[in-house]
Amino acid sequence: MIHKDLPFSQGEYQRRLTKTRAAMDKAGIDVLFVTDPSNQNWLTGYDGWSFYVHQGVLIFPDDDPIWWGRRQDANGGVRTVWMDDDRVQGYADHFVQSTVRHPMQDLAQRLRNMGRATGRIGVEMDNYYFSAKAFAVMQAELGDATFVDATALVNWQRAVKSDEELACIRKAAAISEKIIDGLLERVEPGVPKNQITAEIFRDGIRGVDGAWGDYPAIVPLLPSGSDAAAPHLTWNGREFQKGEATFFEISGCYRRYHAPFCRTLFLGKPGDTILRAEAALTEGLEAGLEAARAGNRACDIANALAAPLERAGIERGARCGYPIGLSYPPDWGERTISLRAEDETVLEPGMTFHFMPGLWMDDWGLEITESILITEDGPAHTFCNRPRKMFVKD
Repeated sequence: MIHKDLPFSQGEYQRRLTKTRAAMDKAGIDVLFVTDPSNQNWLTGYDGWSFYVHQGVLIFPDDDPIWWGRRQDANGGVRTVWMDDDRVQGYADHFVQSTVRHPMQDLAQRLRNMGRATGRIGVEMDNYYFSAKAFAVMQAELGDATFVDATALVNWQRAVKSDEELACIRKAAAISEKIIDGLLERVEPGVPKNQITAEIFRDGIRGVDGAWGDYPAIVPLLPSGSDAAAPHLTWNGREFQKGEATFFEISGCYRRYHAPFCRTLFLGKPGDTILRAEAALTEGLEAGLEAARAGNRACDIANALAAPLERAGIERGARCGYPIGLSYPPDWGERTISLRAEDETVLEPGMTFHFMPGLWMDDWGLEITESILITEDGPAHTFCNRPRKMFVKD
């Protein structure tokens, strides 16, 4: 008997499946093929580093889901999904990275055998894990089906977190705090960046009491000085230097749930320009947290942040946040709502965001961010509890 360490209750998985089926019905979808590994996990519990090959979950209106993937990965499926073992199906290895056959041929044959090869089939068209070739083969093999773009259909069902999910994010947040505390203590002039990054990973994976650490969907980002103008640089062997600010963008991760958290550290004496920017940014953060209330809109957060920045003569062209929760590489966002002036999505209790108003100027950068929860009443709750400021080491 295989022991399954399911992270959530059976009722929680049924809640998710019910929401997804309602969305399928509204979109007129008969069968939904889910390829995003975050959505696969959310619906079934599947958890494995196998998303570099074709795999997915089939959702039906009237039967339990089927996890489908590479045959050797089906062994991981029966150990991690909530469904019975016969709902895990694998294709032969000769389909893997072949130039003469494709895994979608196997999937199409299974759909034909089940009598589900016609009707409206939903696929996540704009997805890191669903290729143009995969779609072309499905179209060729299932000529009697009508394909429906179901991009983000499941993602939107994930927007409001359950109490069970929030418990995971709180554990991830405790790990995030541990990572930030550790790097603030260890970073000194002359210390190589790769050494600090190694400690970030060690703190993150060791976790905290009651929460082991998982791998984050994004690796640590820690550019310094003029390189901090670029928001997505990772690390190298360069030593930290006096007279430079470094922002650290990290996240603890527990059972694939994230709580991104960013802080900036200046070594030496910061100049007036970055100090004025820090003051405007923290004022905007506080205003944005106050605006992040149920019934308000996503754009209200962005506009509240923008006002003090504009008064300080700072213009941001980027959005200032996105939903967070369960995720796999290469992104810990949920790819639905954006905290920006054009997004009028109404905020609901239980929504979770990375409120991320980074400043990336011509020759310096500054990040002070919070992962937040929209509450039943009042302003947003922050998952982490550390000073909202730029830290300074003389």
